[in-house]
Amino acid sequence: YRGGDGAIRRIRFLEDMTAGILANRRIVPPFGPAGGRRGRNWVERADGTIEPLGSTATADLRAGDAFVIITPGGGGFGEA
Repeated sequence: YRGGDGAIRRIRFLEDMTAGILANRRIVPPFGPAGGRRGRNWVERADGTIEPLGSTATADLRAGDAFVIITPGGGGFGEA
């Protein structure tokens, strides 16, 4: 089995607020001979700009901004 692809979550904010994330597997991919997909996080601003975030981060968000989280996929033991 090749492992998982993870999930993509896009959270759009309706009012101003501060959001935080505490995640792992952003630098080192999940274990397995076939590896796994690393996770990523970023903020998509309402004006279209993108701000990458690390595994531990906070961001001030405005109405219309989105917080995007790609969760890591599981490591696998087979062909992709």
